[in-house]
Amino acid sequence: MSKRLYVGNLPFSMMEDQLHDLFTANGQVVSTKLITDKFSGQSKGFGFVEMASEEDAAAAIAKLHNYEADGRKLVVNEARPMEKREGGGGGGGRNRNRGHSGGGGGGGGYKRW
Repeated sequence: MSKRLYVGNLPFSMMEDQLHDLFTANGQVVSTKLITDKFSGQSKGFGFVEMASEEDAAAAIAKLHNYEADGRKLVVNEARPMEKREGGGGGGGRNRNRGHSGGGGGGGGYKRW
């Protein structure tokens, strides 16, 4: 069964094929994914590598965790499943008009009729 690894602290200059080649030297690689900024295309300095077996994954972790690439020590460990995020975000549930409900009534300003 394949095993997915998280790879962090990657040099920003590293390309996905270089990441693939680095891990291929330590076992059979199923896939690689270098995470990039969606606007600039610049690497975010981390990615994921799927190894063919748990043995290949363990060998890659043993060899490449703290491995130095372009002056940066790589962080390699088992990838954790993405935590489910609650949707939404935004203004904390406050009403757009600062809590005032609509309706008529007196108030300042000008008269609408």
